[in-house]
Amino acid sequence: MSETRNVVIIGSGCAGHTAALYAARANLAPLVVEGHEPGGQLSLTTLVENFPGFPEGIMGPQLVENMRKQAERFGAEYRMAHLTSADLSKRPFLLHLGVHQIHTQSLIIASGASARWLGLPNEQKLIGHGVSSCATCDGFFFSGKEIVVVGGGDSAMEEATFLTRFATKVTLIHRRENFRASKIMLDRAKNNSKIHFLTDTVVEDVHDPAQHEVTALKLRNIKTGKVWDFPTSALFLGIGHEPNAKMFGGQLDTDADGYLKTHNYVHTRVHGVYACGDVQDRRYRQAITAAGSGCMAAIEVEKFLEEHGK
Repeated sequence: MSETRNVVIIGSGCAGHTAALYAARANLAPLVVEGHEPGGQLSLTTLVENFPGFPEGIMGPQLVENMRKQAERFGAEYRMAHLTSADLSKRPFLLHLGVHQIHTQSLIIASGASARWLGLPNEQKLIGHGVSSCATCDGFFFSGKEIVVVGGGDSAMEEATFLTRFATKVTLIHRRENFRASKIMLDRAKNNSKIHFLTDTVVEDVHDPAQHEVTALKLRNIKTGKVWDFPTSALFLGIGHEPNAKMFGGQLDTDADGYLKTHNYVHTRVHGVYACGDVQDRRYRQAITAAGSGCMAAIEVEKFLEEHGK
């Protein structure tokens, strides 16, 4: 089964929904492929207090659902499917959605980035209830509390340093004695009196899903084997994100960590292919910046299609 579209959008987070809204209002009849994480990372978030226009805040899943309804109102079509591979060597581009094929004159990649998790038994149960992968999103909720950051690279140091604005104490847990972080980032963390280090230690579980909040971590020292419970109000993962761009396998430029490289904000090296949101933004990773780049990508697609008589 094959069909042809003017524009296909891969991903249904803030970037994808905003791109769909702008493309639909331009009468481009966009098709949105929802992907394996419909709604993106906001669908795993509870209260969002930093998205403009919601003075009392809004729940993450509700925000993305509102965006979807707004895009659908103007004619965007959504399809529950997962992109398995793509051929960007010629236009129209060929997308494989399982057994289905779609040809498209233009493509917006808004597939996001997935947080790396520890794989703890209770971890997923407490996401949004004290377990977080975004300090700038959730740090405020733990003002005056003692919290934990896990990781040993620059991401962990940056998260821990940022969280000292709110927490009374930040304990940084790392499985090794030495850190991968750059010297400047490590020194900055070590010179912060609120940051304490717990090395040679791994997190084996997080408590307590029965209370719907983080109360403690089950820790183990990998050298001595000692196991104990460590009281804390939150667990922040500082082990990075995985951009969802592997399906484009070498056809687009990426950095060393797999994030898509763009120029002029959202242009990839293939004409007619644009990237927006967390799949190409490793710096800000906010709902509002993802939405802004989704807007840019849709406007660029509109111009591209006009120039090519579509």
